[in-house]
Amino acid sequence: MRAGRGAAALMLAAVVLAASACGASPSQGAGGGSGAARADQAAPAGGAGPDPQGRPVALVYRGPAACEGCPEAAHDLLEHDGYAVRYIGPQEQVRFGPDALSGVALYVQPGGTNGQEVSTAWRLLQRDPGFSPELVRAYVRGGGHYLGLCMGGYLAGREPGYGLLPGDSGQYISSGGATVTDEQDHLVDVSWRGRPQRMYFQDGPYFDVDGPGADVLARYTNDRAAAVVAGYGAGRVAVSGPHPEAPAEWYRDYELSDESRTGLALGEDLLHTLMGTAPKP
Repeated sequence: MRAGRGAAALMLAAVVLAASACGASPSQGAGGGSGAARADQAAPAGGAGPDPQGRPVALVYRGPAACEGCPEAAHDLLEHDGYAVRYIGPQEQVRFGPDALSGVALYVQPGGTNGQEVSTAWRLLQRDPGFSPELVRAYVRGGGHYLGLCMGGYLAGREPGYGLLPGDSGQYISSGGATVTDEQDHLVDVSWRGRPQRMYFQDGPYFDVDGPGADVLARYTNDRAAAVVAGYGAGRVAVSGPHPEAPAEWYRDYELSDESRTGLALGEDLLHTLMGTAPKP
């Protein structure tokens, strides 16, 4: 869970040995945002099952490798775009296993806890008895879709990570010319499809990608890629360093100008580019 303002100074004093990423607003309690207040659709443990209304099913990871509020923020972005959203994780109705991702349109790896190292998040994922990196890789390689937000973007890279990108992820605040250089919550300037935008940001990654299959949607002001869609086998991967899914309360709690409407539009653009679908009318 993201530290409150009183704890922020203590967190800054901590020695961070590797990139940390992404958390929720301190106003969010256990389970976080508005998505937490709604019960997940019934599904058997170990499998999502089809949606009774025929909507595409998205699985959002919720467990110790994600922060409180981050899965719920992703839930709301996806639900707004017409997905039937379910959570997957060690305490959820849907759990990792051989058939967990069968028939699923999209798997989402959300933001992680503030101060959590990428290697720690990776270890926590692998402690889930049904989880394996190859489960996710095989799902995408076979035609599935992966959305990685902040920590999920880091984990799309290599060592530690799924290795889904045609390149790797890195820590933006440590890159040359970065406009944000600490792990606190900020607005970050990006150029999204050539247009200047400001987005919610907390120690997110940049992406070193190359090859004809990599579509860079956004860049930070130092020209590092901030949002990318790329192919992996027969599937597709989308990653973002900033948080397009950030709700208004995240901005309010950190006394930032509210860019949540802009973020929602950018998140939808990222989703539609990933899925190859047209925006809603």
